[in-house]
Amino acid sequence: MVPVMHWATPQERRNLGQARRKQVGRQQHDELLTKARQSAALALLQRAERGRGPALLRLKHQLMAQSPFSYFRGAAPVMAADLAVLPTTGIMCQLCGDAHVRNLGAYAAPDGRLVFDINDFDETIRGPFEWDLKRMAASLVLAGRESGHKDSTAREAVEKCMEHYRAQMRAFAQMPMLDVARFQVHRIGSVQPVHAALLKAERATPKHALEQLTEPAGKKPDAPRRFKEQKPTLTRITGTQAATVLASLGPYREMLEPQRQHLLSLYRPVDVAFKVVGTGSVGLRDYCIYFEGNGPGDPLFLQIKEEASSAYAPYLPEAHPPHHHGQRVAEGQRAMQLQSDPFLGWTHIGGRPFMVRQLNDHKGSIEIEDLAGDGLAAFAEVCGELLARGHARSGDPLVIAGYLGSGGGFAEALGKFGSLYADQTEKDWQALRRQGKGRAKA
Repeated sequence: MVPVMHWATPQERRNLGQARRKQVGRQQHDELLTKARQSAALALLQRAERGRGPALLRLKHQLMAQSPFSYFRGAAPVMAADLAVLPTTGIMCQLCGDAHVRNLGAYAAPDGRLVFDINDFDETIRGPFEWDLKRMAASLVLAGRESGHKDSTAREAVEKCMEHYRAQMRAFAQMPMLDVARFQVHRIGSVQPVHAALLKAERATPKHALEQLTEPAGKKPDAPRRFKEQKPTLTRITGTQAATVLASLGPYREMLEPQRQHLLSLYRPVDVAFKVVGTGSVGLRDYCIYFEGNGPGDPLFLQIKEEASSAYAPYLPEAHPPHHHGQRVAEGQRAMQLQSDPFLGWTHIGGRPFMVRQLNDHKGSIEIEDLAGDGLAAFAEVCGELLARGHARSGDPLVIAGYLGSGGGFAEALGKFGSLYADQTEKDWQALRRQGKGRAKA
């Protein structure tokens, strides 16, 4: 006998969200249990960094030592462990996994228009929706401190972020789901930090990337171009190593849609380089391929980026992400973004998983100084709305809206949590700096 599947009604889904308040109250989200850490922050970082090159790890730690926010960017494994000891709602959706103010940015959509959205998914995985919000809350406080704001102002920005998340999720809960899937946040271009990022993205054309990343291989006017070495962040590779990277285009091409396969076939690879990117990813293998289409004026740059397991995976045994972490990242990105890079995909090199995407194609991110003055609060609202859209696309807006309700208790709790976690991050940052000074003396 075939079992009859129960199809939940909208009211049942909303009631499920409300029932999860018994599991963890909305005001309880201000808790931080750092005394429950099973390992010190530095030990958690070292565990996550196993297998990375020592020279690049030194560079990563130098970048992280620059400021508490810089440390925070590279310390997702620490926060994953800290979140895992807290009670959760159990309301699952696709997490960005590294939701912070500099992981939202502008890029070119498949139709050529510039869009602004979450744009970093190295840690993406299905998990409790509030984990993204707590990481964003901490990042807003840290970025607020670095851009000259008082803690009270930074906490208010966190509360605005969460209020806009709640309001947007309640709106999604009343919309047809097909409208939710294609919903666009229209007003964000007028928000100054977003406007600044869009202007950068407008200037970041493929030809601009060509000038920034490559140089003529000789003195003749018609000399072919090649990557411009900027060690240690950009280093040309040749011979067998370059051939191995180029061979990875075979399995990558097979996973693309037929029309993307055809488009890629019209580009010819010219040069290959090793590139250091970001903060948390420093030490992983990251390659760039420079292609030409209809001559030197038609460049394409693809990034082939090694992906490790999500920092949250040890604490989410039921998440069941794909075994291929490049696939996990690409699929998580497509689940949360309204429009994604048409060349987004995955491949493997030497048994290691890699994600593939365009490099520097109309990309633009905000800078911390963009958050001075009114910029922090305005950008916080955008962060809340974009996270709500990503979570609604990949989760159930009725369940999340049912949990959040109409009050401000959740937003206030996240404001307190953001401050507490920013304080703890500063302590962990100081420990990293002390370790670096100790090694320098040794």
